[in-house]
Amino acid sequence: MASLDSATNANSDIDWTGCELVERIPGKVSGRPLVRGTRILADTIVQDAELGSPLEEIHENYPELPLTAIQRLVSFAHSRLGQRVA
Repeated sequence: MASLDSATNANSDIDWTGCELVERIPGKVSGRPLVRGTRILADTIVQDAELGSPLEEIHENYPELPLTAIQRLVSFAHSRLGQRVA
């Protein structure tokens, strides 16, 4: 399992362009990628999953996010990270 620092560094490099679940709004949470319509950092959801939190637990922590949205965020991030490594 990745350390917290390496997971954080990997997630901050995710290009969320093309993910309809993520938006950036200048001045809102410093313009960082957010789950659309929330103040939840998209990177935080992915980091929690990479650190071993089950998706159901992440959903309990962020009940306003449907479980399917959490799954899609994690899948999108993994596809982008895979492209970057390849």
